[in-house]
Amino acid sequence: MIIYNVTTNIHESVHDQWMIWMQHKHIPEMLATGKFTSAKMTRVLIEEEMGGVTYSVQYLTDSRETLQKYYQTEAEALREEGVRLFGDKMLSFRTELEVISEFFQNN
Repeated sequence: MIIYNVTTNIHESVHDQWMIWMQHKHIPEMLATGKFTSAKMTRVLIEEEMGGVTYSVQYLTDSRETLQKYYQTEAEALREEGVRLFGDKMLSFRTELEVISEFFQNN
């Protein structure tokens, strides 16, 4: 399993608009590509010197090969919409993580 993690700092002036776009359009469009099985959106609980609010969205996919297919077929168009809508009020970076093992509390 691979986690495609996108961390984004969003300026307060467009925060609410960005949240609506992320939750009702962008994340559903990412899942609709068929390349990801789930997504988890989290807020990063640190104060950034640059201001804004930082979020991490983790998309789960089955392999690096599937992630590469996403890069080749859908990534550019999906990224461009965010840049067009939010420009320099949004700063993102991406990280690929390999899941080694998972642990759960037994109830």
